[in-house]
Order: sequence, then structure tokens, then C-alpha cells
Amino acid sequence: MVDTPTADTPREPDITHINPAAGETWFGHPRQLARLFTTEMWERFGYYGMRALLTLYLTKHFIFGDRAATGLYGGFTALVYLTPLVGGYLADQYLGSKRSVKFGAIMMAIGYFTLCFGGQTAKPFAMIDGQRYEVQVQEAKGDVLRYVVDKGQKLQIRGNDDGTVSLLAPDGSTTRTVAKGSFDSDAERSPFFVTIMLIALSLVSVGNGFFKPNISTMVGELYAQGDRRRDSGFTIFYMGINLGSLGSQILCPILADTVGWWAGFGLAAIGMLVSWSLIQFDGGKLSGYGEPPARSGPDRAIPIYIGALIAVPVLYFLFTNLMNAAPQVPGSGFVGYLASLSLMGKLLFGTFVVSIPGILIWSFVVGDKREFQMMLAAMVLIVFNVVFWTLFEQAGSSLTLFADRNTDLSVFGLFSISAPQTQFFNAFFIVTLAPLMSILWTTLARRGIEPSIPIKFGLALMGVGAGFLFLVWGAAFVGPDFKVGIWWLAGLYLIHSVAELCISPVGLSMITKLSIARVVGLMMGVWFLSISVAQYVAGIVAQFASVDTVGGQVTNLKVSLDTYTGTFTTIAEVAIVLGALLLLLSWPLKKWMHGVT
Repeated sequence: MVDTPTADTPREPDITHINPAAGETWFGHPRQLARLFTTEMWERFGYYGMRALLTLYLTKHFIFGDRAATGLYGGFTALVYLTPLVGGYLADQYLGSKRSVKFGAIMMAIGYFTLCFGGQTAKPFAMIDGQRYEVQVQEAKGDVLRYVVDKGQKLQIRGNDDGTVSLLAPDGSTTRTVAKGSFDSDAERSPFFVTIMLIALSLVSVGNGFFKPNISTMVGELYAQGDRRRDSGFTIFYMGINLGSLGSQILCPILADTVGWWAGFGLAAIGMLVSWSLIQFDGGKLSGYGEPPARSGPDRAIPIYIGALIAVPVLYFLFTNLMNAAPQVPGSGFVGYLASLSLMGKLLFGTFVVSIPGILIWSFVVGDKREFQMMLAAMVLIVFNVVFWTLFEQAGSSLTLFADRNTDLSVFGLFSISAPQTQFFNAFFIVTLAPLMSILWTTLARRGIEPSIPIKFGLALMGVGAGFLFLVWGAAFVGPDFKVGIWWLAGLYLIHSVAELCISPVGLSMITKLSIARVVGLMMGVWFLSISVAQYVAGIVAQFASVDTVGGQVTNLKVSLDTYTGTFTTIAEVAIVLGALLLLLSWPLKKWMHGVT
């Protein structure tokens, strides 16, 4: 999970109120940490519960095609990591962290509750040689079958390996074979409920911008400058993130499957309300923490809240533009690809592409040789950071669809889990392995052989590739059902979790240590921008694994498996090659970092 707390933000904590060390403690830390830990745990419970459902909600309830669903998912997660830049600034300058967290929690809870109102499931239809046919989806002996209705007769749809589609009579005989490209599937969905869904995602994006950066800031305020408990306090806080996501990624899908989508999103909303109540009704325990900065003039909270509400339709416009972006014209090349991007994509890529060389040129002009080299090393690692999270973040999109379509979800034949629940593997392995990895790094550091930051980044990239290769290897052992055993998918998440622990805990700290003091805040913004770009590109990468569906279901599991394994193999090759390249660059990068570890 890309949820590293901002332990090393450039902002100095406000420690003018009391000496936290003089009060009661919780496991040796200020007691307020327990409340902030629990607040973050329930907020992440809501967010990851919603995220576990989102892609399948788009493909099964609204019956969007894979390309539209994964593209929208990528755009949403990109905004989730972009809006904290604005939310953090407004808290610093005007609101204070506590009011920002409470406002963000309310916005997110409203967003989750809004997702509960999805209306009726979209009605699928097929266009065959320009003529529209009703599509019916039925379950028979555990299989999901799809039919077109032609003059009252139900003809089963079967996709063929060569891209053609066969229409089968009740006796199994082929009544018609539709040529490749002549069968198109879509759905009749309510524009009103699509609008409701996009507004909900916009509310969550805005609310997250106020909540995410500022709860971490409040944790930082618990510790005086130089307090050695600070890093271990953030480690405890980080565990709350993963404990919350672990619980929700099990419970929300259960409710979605047994009761309905609304129940899964409703549970996420309840978790978010619990998070809000812990801050709103703190009994004075957080008094003096996260307060607004001392400024002359009127309180600007109300105008900021109104501005946040105005931002919701702006984000809604970005989502609709993303969904309506024209496909790239074949043969138009890289320029044509950029021109085909949505407005959100152009803004993200344009800002990132301009900021990297721009900051480097500035640091070359105003800094000395040492400062420029350190900034250059930071920028190289930021670029590789984009690649890592682009590939890692297939979990919520293409890997969830793979789990739904081409994974045997039976656990030792005793029970089965649902496709969204497979995302809990990452949180489980992070909670389990984080202490072990910490001991490993400490032991290696004591012996003077701890890998440098560039080597850890390179190992993380190669680890992502190794995880995908492991899953592709498992695909070689599928049976006639073209489904991979769940333990191959669990193995991928195990490898990916180890890779995440190589890169996630050191990123923010690395940026603050390598940056020229005058632009630390700007560099933090570029770091979060890199993660936002990665989320957007992750949606684009997931589109390469798109599979033709009818009524939200694939028509040929062999074609589906071949598509996924082909995409995952390419991802693995790219990750391993780039990881090896970074390992080769680790020596000059370490030299440019001038002792930063």
C-alpha cells in the first residue's frame, strides 16, 4: 500500500503547548498516539474497503468495459494522491491539522454513503453487425452463462480463441458465427446514477486531500524536536494503516456479496464516521494539537470549506473528461498518444515533465556542486519511484479482475473467498513482515552491510517483476477451467509486500535529506506528484490487460488467461530490466548522495 506516513515533513511541529514526554504514556509514547492510531486505522478501513470493491463495482454493476473501468480507477487513485498537496497547504496556512482532518473525514464519509446509491444493475446488450440484441446473464451449476435473445430464442454466447463469437442453440449446436470485430458488448446504464457515482468519487478525493497529510502532521506534533521516539511512533502509526485495511478488505466484500454493493460501501462509510468521531469527540485529549496557526485577520475556515465543495464539480468534470477521452489514432506515435490523453493525464504528465528538469536547472544555478548532485540523485530515484508504484498498483485493477476471472478462489477446498478479498494478502504480509524487515535492516546496518537507498529501490523494482513472473509460472499449471490456484496469487502479494518494504519506508525520509533546504516543501510535492502520476499510469497499464466482456463477464477464459499472462510477463520484464539498471546506477547515485542513508 502506498501509505507511508509523512514522518519527515519539512514543517516543524508545534511544541509550544506542553511537553508530551511529561504526560501519561502508551507503550512508552504519548497517550494521544493511541487515539490518532485508531483514527487512522478506521479511516483506512473505510478507504481500502471501498477500494477493494471499486473496480468490480464498475465492471459488474455499471458493466463498464475493462478499459473504461481500469482507466477510471487509475484516475481516481491519482487524484487521491494529488489532492493532499492542496489540503496540506491549507492546513499549514489557515485551518490547522485538526479541523482539516475532521472536515476531510466528513467529506469522505458522505462520499462512501453516496456510493451506496447505485440504482439498478445496468442492462447489458450486444451489437451484432449493427443490430442490437438483448443480453441475459444466468448462473448454471456455478458457471455464469450469457445469452443473446433473438426473436424470443436464447442463444448462448461463446468467445472463440481466434476472436470470433459463436451463438449456440439450446442443444449446443452453432447457429451463427460472428466475425471478429463484428460483436460489440455494452450496457444501458442510468446517466443519473453514473453521475451519482462520479460525484461520490469526487467527494472522496477532496476529503482525502484534507485528511491524509494532516493526521500524520498531528502525530509529528506529539514529539519534541530530537525525541528519539518519533520514528518508532510513526512505525506504530503505520501499523494502524495496515490493520485497518486488513479488516475492511475482508469484511466489505463479504457484505457486498451477501447483501449487496450498498452494504459493502455502507460499512466503509461507517468506518469513516468512527474515524471522524474519534477526533470530533476527543474529550479534550487532543487539545493543543493540530490547532490553526496564529494569524491576524478573520478566520478563513468557511471560505475554504465552500471552496472544497466547489472543487467537487471540478473533479467531476475531470472524471467525465477521462471517461470520454478519444482513443489514440493508430500510427500517430508518441505525440498522438499524448494528444489522446484526458485533461487529467495532460495536467499530471505536463506538471511532472516540467518540474523535474526545471528544479534540476534551478539547483544547478543556485546550488553548489554537492547540492546539485544530491538533487540529481533525488530526481533519478523519484523517476524510478513512478515505475515501481505504476506496476505495484495493479492490485486494485488488473490483478483484482484476474482474481475474479482466472483464479480458483477455494482455500484448501474448505471455503472460498471473493476476488476483492484477495487484496487483503498485501496488508497481512505487511503487518507480518514489517517487524522482521526492520530487524533485518538493523542487523545489516550494525554489521556495516545494509544496502544503500538506490540498491533498495532497485531490489524493490526487481521484486515487483519477480512477483508477476511467479504468477505467470503458476498459470502454466492451470487445468481445463483456465484458473490459477489462489496460492500463486498469494505468492505474488508476498513477493510484492517484501518489495514494498524495501522502498516505501525510506522514500519521504530520502527526499527531505537530499533536497536543498529552500525547496524541501516543493520536493515533497514532486514526490507525491510522482505517486499520483504512477496511479494514473497504472490505470493505463491495466488497460493493456483488457478483456472483451458481455454483461461484465468474459466469454472465453483461455483468451482471458492468455491476455493477463502476456501483460504480466511484459510488466515483469520491464521491472527486472529497470531494477537491474538502477542497481548499476547505485554506485554513482550513492556517491552523489554524499553520505545520505
